[in-house]
Amino acid sequence: MFKDGFMFGGAIAANQCEGAYDEGGKGLSVQDVLPRGLRGSRSEKVVESNLKLIGTDFYHRYKEDIALLAEVGFNTLRLSIAWSRIYPNGDDAEPNEEGLAFYDSVFDELKKYGITPVVTLSHYETPLALAEKYNGWSDRRTIGFFLKYCETVFRRYSGKVKYWLTFNEINALPKAPFMCGAIKTPPNELSEQDIYRAMHNQFVASARAVELCHRIIPDAKIGCMILGVTVYPLTPNPDDVIAAMLRDRETYQFADIQVLGYYPKYLKNYFERKNIDIDEQPQDAEILKNTVDFISISYYSSICEAAESTAEKTGGNLSKGYKNPYLKATEWGWQIDPQGLRYTLNKLCERYRKPIFIVENGLGAEDKLITHDSGEITVDDDYRIEYIRAHLKEVKKAIADGIEVMGYTLWGCIDIVSASTAEMRKRYGLIYVDRNDDGSGSLERYKKKSFDFYRRVIDTNGGII
Repeated sequence: MFKDGFMFGGAIAANQCEGAYDEGGKGLSVQDVLPRGLRGSRSEKVVESNLKLIGTDFYHRYKEDIALLAEVGFNTLRLSIAWSRIYPNGDDAEPNEEGLAFYDSVFDELKKYGITPVVTLSHYETPLALAEKYNGWSDRRTIGFFLKYCETVFRRYSGKVKYWLTFNEINALPKAPFMCGAIKTPPNELSEQDIYRAMHNQFVASARAVELCHRIIPDAKIGCMILGVTVYPLTPNPDDVIAAMLRDRETYQFADIQVLGYYPKYLKNYFERKNIDIDEQPQDAEILKNTVDFISISYYSSICEAAESTAEKTGGNLSKGYKNPYLKATEWGWQIDPQGLRYTLNKLCERYRKPIFIVENGLGAEDKLITHDSGEITVDDDYRIEYIRAHLKEVKKAIADGIEVMGYTLWGCIDIVSASTAEMRKRYGLIYVDRNDDGSGSLERYKKKSFDFYRRVIDTNGGII
């Protein structure tokens, strides 16, 4: 069993579930011009075929959805605030009251059921106007716009939200500069210096948000959020081991700065070798000392790395690597590695000595809605049940290893539009939403078989795992 107070629940993101892209005073975000998700090019205007414009209609159905999540037994829900609902253009003089009131209602509904919100401040949804006017996080002025937004929501929700995350999967910015950093410059025209300057601006913004949160809400906890990429050497060849070590640093550099409060020597040496100037200002080193209270991670799969190989490549959205011959994979080629979660938790704990929160984990699959003889409409997703069970077993082992794990939130706990492909057919939820890739569907909700399984997991505090 898990300890008392373990945070069990699920996770969603505003841009994938809310819809209502042009309601309630909301401005456009970068997501509204990504009609094919991460893997497609952006459009210069809103494209009506973008499923995220309607999402799964959480904006209008949040009471129904939260009631369903309460029925599962959630004691926590990770969700994000859409920045452009609060400041439609990002640099507005005053916030949008209608947007603020919407999240007041969401947080009040969660409180009614005893569900603790964990709120991501920036989940791949920078206001589009900041991309168009300032080239997003390439411009240091974006730090100030972000902090104004942070101060607004910290003050507004100080009595309702005690757990915050700064940037979702901040280490994804080099691979997806428009989605993660609102940078309009075409990727093939961006230099390493351009990327590292934008990253530095986000690090400074994150550190200042931490200081702001602690000052405005003294009893709050605020963490960073890292895309957890587990990397193994493809073979015992020392060249492959070194290749895996260097690949790990692509992740660690983001956590090092936010958790330890300074740039690691290996990264400074890299800047020197490559003549990279991150435009660090005199006050920045002191600002970065405002470190996070905990680390949160997404974890879906693992990859292998090698110095040289002709082996097949595979991996998730932003974590391509060599295929591990010992692992099975999802329909989308993401290798399923529950033990990798235990391994990752141990590595992070040994490096940082901070509590760790698993805020994304789950199985994306093409679920089939069926009607049983009894008349029940559901999805027999035993594959998802096995995935969750196997990963939670490894979380238990990590806790037995001595790792302080704060909680576990299942990604896309109610079906949402995929970030990677902007499709509905890649589903993660315990709850099926009747919406299809062509935009058709009633938006009705149906409980999958995994709904009852996860309810029993929470009800027994993990005792059935």
